[in-house]
Amino acid sequence: MTTASHFSLLVVDDEPDLRTLYELTLLREGYDLDTAGTVQEALLHLKDRTYSAVITDMRLPDGSGLDVLHWLEESGRREKAIVITAYGSSENAVEALKAGAYDYLTKPVDLKQFRGVVASALGRGGGGPTVDPASLPSEQHRAVPPPRPVRTVVAPVAVPVSQALGRMAGNSTAMQQVRSLVEKVARSMAPVLVAGESGTGKELVARAIHEVSARGAMPFVPVNCSAIPEQLLEAEFFGYRKGAFTGANDDREGFFQAANGGTLFLDEIGDLPLSMQSKLLRAIQERSVRPVGAVTEQPVDVRLLSATHKDLGAEVLAGQFRQDLYYRLNVIQIRVPPLRERLEDLMGISERVLERLSRDAGVWPAPRLTRDALVHLARYPFPGNVRELENMLHRAVALSGGEELDVYDLDLPESVFTDSAAQELDRLPTEASEAERALSPALPVEEPLPKDLASYLDDVEREILVRALEHHRYNRTAAGISLGLSLRQMRYRMARLNVNVGGDLAGTDRE
Repeated sequence: MTTASHFSLLVVDDEPDLRTLYELTLLREGYDLDTAGTVQEALLHLKDRTYSAVITDMRLPDGSGLDVLHWLEESGRREKAIVITAYGSSENAVEALKAGAYDYLTKPVDLKQFRGVVASALGRGGGGPTVDPASLPSEQHRAVPPPRPVRTVVAPVAVPVSQALGRMAGNSTAMQQVRSLVEKVARSMAPVLVAGESGTGKELVARAIHEVSARGAMPFVPVNCSAIPEQLLEAEFFGYRKGAFTGANDDREGFFQAANGGTLFLDEIGDLPLSMQSKLLRAIQERSVRPVGAVTEQPVDVRLLSATHKDLGAEVLAGQFRQDLYYRLNVIQIRVPPLRERLEDLMGISERVLERLSRDAGVWPAPRLTRDALVHLARYPFPGNVRELENMLHRAVALSGGEELDVYDLDLPESVFTDSAAQELDRLPTEASEAERALSPALPVEEPLPKDLASYLDDVEREILVRALEHHRYNRTAAGISLGLSLRQMRYRMARLNVNVGGDLAGTDRE
């Protein structure tokens, strides 16, 4: 008989047979269980007590599983949520993950996979339970005695501060949004696509997501997809068995097995050949891999993060990237802005880099950039982004040896030192650059608040839709992909916002 567990679950499904099946499966695992058949019944249970996790069907008689997720989010509850959707309903799955679900399952539910996902959500995948969130009193229920027998309260574990998150320098609005997204998406199992130009720090963002998440103590396995020869991709990703091919003298694990329980980061995912994309899609869907030379598949528990400098939506239209894999990977997208779009962070990034270089070299104090050096740096577009800035400062520190780095220590292109640039210097601070404004204190200029927020947001969304349609020559499918929307979502938004195409509302334009 399974030993008793201090984990409590709420199962929400309107089909009695399925509810009984889930109940019997979870009771055998030793979980404490409540069930509900509607959204209202589920909310009554949730208002009565806290749970370790909530498992809910998407379609319910009086609403949707999303209603339960939104209630949990708005109430600040700690329960992990697992959503069960109809087979092939990828839009529902994506919507659930964006609403804060930890993971999702598709019907018909494989019970082995079901048990594994529940165990992973409760932190039992690594062997042994972790802190039960239901045992920690929430603000809403702190003064209310629980209706069940009182459990032993486990002290919360201190979450270490992410080193990767700390290395993401900059206080610009763009970087604050990136950090906010990192902390939010770390709570779920949703696949994340990190998009941005080369050198912007996409791997740093992926590491931060891993370190902030519940998987932070487990492996983080980064893979550069563009650096692996095509003929070795399958063996590197899934491992191989002894004798599978010439040179396979021993069994070897692949990237998926190495990341089991943790996070697999696929950098430059857009460079994967189509043949490997189909195999990767199967591994993601089945949550299992088959090593080269093996006859059976191995289950894996991996959080998948990916990154690219390419426009994957355009790659899909060009037939260079599988659309079904694109939708699997692009559940949540984090765009890392190029350095030229956040020049107000230039001084902070430079100081951080110079401190690290000095610490590595054993030299103190760290050299600092002069005012003119910062102003000229801010005129340079930095095609290599933060990586190029680091290399530039590294070279300057090595060759200068002084406590200050001036303009001519930086090896900037001649275009930065034109007469027009010199004239711009004379006009400071009236037409100061972002870096100069960061150096000089100024009163913040606040934009007036909109009088009608809903109307204001509708105008912003309408403008974005029109720009996307114009960019893609009024092809709604292509425009939707570029915005992370399905054709159905694109049609709905166009109709709601009265966006006309060729003079006809959501008309008969090319799909």
